[in-house]
Amino acid sequence: MVQPPVTTTVSEALGTALARQGADVAFGVVGSGNFHITNALIAGGMRFVAARHEGGAATMADAYARARGSLGVLSVHQGPGLTNALTGITEAAKSRTPLLVLAGETAAGAVGSNFRIDQWALAASVGAVPDRIHSPETAADDLARACRTALSGRTVVLNLPLDVQAAAIPVAARAPALRPRPPMASPAAVAELADLLAAARRPVFVGGRGAWLAGAGAALRELAEATGALLATSVVARGLFTGDPFDLGVSGGFATPLAAELIEAADLLVGWGCSLNRWTLAHGTLVGADAKIVQVDVDELALSRHVPADLGVVGDVAETARAVAAELARRGHRSTGRREPKLAERISREGRWRDLPYDDDSDGARIDPRTLSIALDDLLPDERTITIDSGHHLGYPSAFLSVPQAGALLFTQSFQSVGLGLSTAVGAALARPGQVTVAAIGDGGVLMGIADLETAARLGLGLLIVVYDDEAYGAEVHHFGPGGHPLDTVTFPPADVAAIARGFGCEGITVRRPEDLAPVANWLAGPRNRPLLVDAKVTSSTTAWWLKNAFSEGRTASCAASG
Repeated sequence: MVQPPVTTTVSEALGTALARQGADVAFGVVGSGNFHITNALIAGGMRFVAARHEGGAATMADAYARARGSLGVLSVHQGPGLTNALTGITEAAKSRTPLLVLAGETAAGAVGSNFRIDQWALAASVGAVPDRIHSPETAADDLARACRTALSGRTVVLNLPLDVQAAAIPVAARAPALRPRPPMASPAAVAELADLLAAARRPVFVGGRGAWLAGAGAALRELAEATGALLATSVVARGLFTGDPFDLGVSGGFATPLAAELIEAADLLVGWGCSLNRWTLAHGTLVGADAKIVQVDVDELALSRHVPADLGVVGDVAETARAVAAELARRGHRSTGRREPKLAERISREGRWRDLPYDDDSDGARIDPRTLSIALDDLLPDERTITIDSGHHLGYPSAFLSVPQAGALLFTQSFQSVGLGLSTAVGAALARPGQVTVAAIGDGGVLMGIADLETAARLGLGLLIVVYDDEAYGAEVHHFGPGGHPLDTVTFPPADVAAIARGFGCEGITVRRPEDLAPVANWLAGPRNRPLLVDAKVTSSTTAWWLKNAFSEGRTASCAASG
């Protein structure tokens, strides 16, 4: 007697299949449209982290994927579940995060549903790749296609129609969608880049997030040593060259005066997995008149997108660096460039913002954000992950807190939305449980994303949440205040954010002076089984230097650096 085939629903099959893609954690808020697919993910072996708002869940999934260098997964209800998540999805899409969004969708025939919106067009409008589980018969292949696209460095919104989710299909094992192999640079491109490096006298390498994801740090250091190149990074790749005596730190709006001087003097600037956008090049001021520009990236569309490149190389960053090094060795070329002991000594003295003199604005009632950041830097262990929210405060932790290793700074600024910092920290803490995760947030940002304080407390995460509290949307205050404009719409009465945090189940302290940070040292000593929020009442009389640069270019947004 022939036995009937064993069947399952499409949602159950997809949950099992997705667990085989290497994804281990999914984030989301559950509604009727994603209830079954979320339970299927859990049944398939994945952990599900329930956030309090879909926007926070999207940012957690984005941060988790960035911190792990792996596929992120987000599960949302149809209609409002997706629209609530849209800001976080936009940040992920603009950052080229490998994120798969499982979005419930109204059935094709449910034309009168109040949940019906054009989710395909919505995803496309923010730069994500829209896709769909089209039918029970194509479900497995549709999922594999979406995973391949996401793993290539795209954010995919995979729509899951409710009628298709509920349909029955035979149980069948499916092979996982393997990560696509990155392209290899052509021999001609390798030779041309070798020619440029052999002719250069003052080369500078700028490593971006693509260099970190490719594991290219060691290969780029070796090539820099062979060619005399100085090293720098975009802000998101801080830590890539930590420990190298010729590491200049960040290129762009957060560059130290010394780094800006040396980068501007370069006759060859090579961006390795780096977008070389206006922030990384400080609106072009870091490109010398005689400098040639090279970009190496796995994505051909990234080349010359922000600045015309004299040479664009499509290829894996690490493999390209090794191939160029081999070509130069074959030619017998080696140069010291500007890599001299005197310059190394100068970099050791002037290479960090925290080592440069400044006028401390602390007055006893409020603490200078630079003084706060330096004091925190001294307290924190090397095993740290720093997450940054948008706002006037963002440069202080970005510039003054040390980043000992690549990937340890999560800078969610591609969309420059205030309010993503706390959720970024939750995702990072889950991805890097052995490290102290620091969320550096403004008061506007923490109050905007306050709901997920409960998520952090419920999960028992050892987050250090540092609120740079100036009781305002500081970027707008400093941009419009000098023009005599009224600021009532962007300034607020004092709020006891530490007390609010305690109400959510966190620890909370208020800091006005460096000595008020003593409880942070006690918390760091352990057990760190719940978050600590530091409500730092910071001075706000001085416009941050990166904002001055942005404003001088007619910009109204804070100076970010991504890529």
